[in-house]
Amino acid sequence: MKKLGRRALLVGSAAMTVGGAAAARAQTNPASPDADSAWIPSEALVGELPRLMRIAGVPGVAIAVVDRGRLAWSRGFGVKNILTRDPVREDTLFEAASMTKPVFAYAVMRLADEKRLDLDAPLVAYRRPDHLGDDPNLERITARHVLEHSTGLPNWASAPLATRSMPGSAYSYSGEAFVWLQLVVEAIMGMGLGDVMRTKLFEPAGMSSSSFGWDEAIAAAAVYGHSEPPEGEAMLPPQPTRELGDKLLPIAVKRRKPIASWTYEDSVAAMREMDPKAVPSTHDLLVNSAGGLLMTASDYARFMALMMDQRDRAAWEIGATGRQAMLTPRIDVRGRDIARGLGWELEQSPAGPLFQHSGSNYGIFKTLGVGDARNGRAIIVFTNAANGNALAARIVRAATGIDRLKTLI
Repeated sequence: MKKLGRRALLVGSAAMTVGGAAAARAQTNPASPDADSAWIPSEALVGELPRLMRIAGVPGVAIAVVDRGRLAWSRGFGVKNILTRDPVREDTLFEAASMTKPVFAYAVMRLADEKRLDLDAPLVAYRRPDHLGDDPNLERITARHVLEHSTGLPNWASAPLATRSMPGSAYSYSGEAFVWLQLVVEAIMGMGLGDVMRTKLFEPAGMSSSSFGWDEAIAAAAVYGHSEPPEGEAMLPPQPTRELGDKLLPIAVKRRKPIASWTYEDSVAAMREMDPKAVPSTHDLLVNSAGGLLMTASDYARFMALMMDQRDRAAWEIGATGRQAMLTPRIDVRGRDIARGLGWELEQSPAGPLFQHSGSNYGIFKTLGVGDARNGRAIIVFTNAANGNALAARIVRAATGIDRLKTLI
């Protein structure tokens, strides 16, 4: 008999959990849950979760739920570090990984609302990075291309930047493009990314546990990443964010400037001071708009709540046109069912349109957020292990009753 891996076992176990947890609210059609039902995990799912975590080899999970446009439920499970057994709590920080991108996109949309940034103006009109290659297409790339992932740029590059396709013509996921837009935003605002995000989003939205920096308090609150079992049950793999942050902290102290306030130039200079022989790359920067956000699951829920329909909006929030642009398909990813808006991935599910994003940092931090703007619901799952993506997808399926196409391909 063929031996089943942990991933396959997780799928089978989660399927049984889904059958029990979703049946109560979706007896007639699990793919179309009642519009009035919340996505708060059932008692059955919560009770089953420790076993699913063991099967997947995921030591720590944080889940948060938005209902009727507000944070409605959040809870931590397991441990931050398999060796110390420190528990995951409400204030535990996770690496949001690529789920950073929609958060940054929201701040960009605020600048567009304020007429400080034209989404359709070439980025070179605001800031021309030193690492651009000799490619005329680079002159055409705009902020809109960046947010919808149609720049034609690679995800990450070690050589001078050049496009692989005409900007605006096709889907091309790119972290490099987001860092270029980060440089533009810093130039417009005259401050580092962390201060921009704090001013434009974190403080007004009440996201007090969100940061692009690193300090002793963050180090104490943040989870450690874990590899797959059996190694992940006995030892920790390298922790790139933590290791880099700890090395940069003495430089921040000497400069009397917190890492969370560093500009791109501050970061590059610090990397060179740390290792004069190193050639800093955009992917290595700690303050990074493509994947550098550290936060709680409940803070991410507060952010996703801003995207919901039919809710009272504060004066500081982006306008209806900007919010709709973030949620409107622009670039097809896989046919008409999965596309990109501005910052978000969009899926036409059997239950209606969803906005979503996932993330993976260094293969040991896996995250997922899925939202339903029409019904004011969202669920966020942060994990600290290599198999976290499979577990997160099953948690979302069990809690929502929705078969997302993204989990099947």
